[in-house]
Amino acid sequence: MPRLHVETDPPRLCPPDFGGPTDVLVHFLSLAFATRYGSQHPLSQLALLLRGEISIDLTPLTTFADRNVEEEADATELERVWQEAHPLADCIRRVAQELDSGDERIATLTEEFPDLAPRLADLAHVAECAATHGARIRLSYDL
Repeated sequence: MPRLHVETDPPRLCPPDFGGPTDVLVHFLSLAFATRYGSQHPLSQLALLLRGEISIDLTPLTTFADRNVEEEADATELERVWQEAHPLADCIRRVAQELDSGDERIATLTEEFPDLAPRLADLAHVAECAATHGARIRLSYDL
């Protein structure tokens, strides 16, 4: 099962406390990234709606890397995805507001993913904590 990893710099500043498996976050982040390749998955469609009509910059959520380093390019990419926590926290907060908005289109696109909103809330807590402390944050995954 895919798993999201969240690190802060300085380390262990805001340890992640997910209330359940993080595979839904890995899927959402990956499918949001995959919209540029024409993905038609409901989570890709959600990302398109959030980016387009609702005008949320999802770049902080799609800044992540595979933590399985097999070659130097992988290590470089993993290092590249460190980001300031404030934009990530703001992005997640805006996405969470939309997921909770009652918009029927969003409800339809997320109905098969009931854990998405709670896991995003868990991630938001870590990002907000890191932002409060002026820390950087890194999202990575393993399969």
